[in-house]
Amino acid sequence: MIAEDARVPFLEVARSCNVSGAAIHQRIQKLTSMGVLNGSQFIIDPEKIGYKTCAYIGLRLKNPEDYNHVIEDLKQIPEITECHFTTGDFDMFIKIYALNNNHLLSIIHEKLQPLGLASSETIISFGSAINRQIPVDNIPSDDVDEEGIGDETTSYEG
Repeated sequence: MIAEDARVPFLEVARSCNVSGAAIHQRIQKLTSMGVLNGSQFIIDPEKIGYKTCAYIGLRLKNPEDYNHVIEDLKQIPEITECHFTTGDFDMFIKIYALNNNHLLSIIHEKLQPLGLASSETIISFGSAINRQIPVDNIPSDDVDEEGIGDETTSYEG
């Protein structure tokens, strides 16, 4: 419930889970201290503020040892909302929002290409079919091995 709406009152969650408000508060505190929950935020809809084009761009660097320098430069481009290090054909994969296709083209030519790219590949998104967070109803215990499998799980409802 809180993953869907961080502003939902704890008492409402407690009623739904048939537990006390204090129990929900304790569970939220535990999830926060475990690092499972990292704050809350308002989500801006890019289309509502004029960003009509969403694209994913795979980046191949001329010199992969330039990762840190390139990351710092990518952080200066506000239209980039995500950057991932990847395996496969790309060194990095970014998510970017642009006002339109012309704006996207100018970002690629004026801001990305000068970063020392060997090449890039752009995929334009027509829309998101699934956009959700990972469910937290079964969280592994502190005894998690390298595969992420714990000896026991703790169930959190709500």
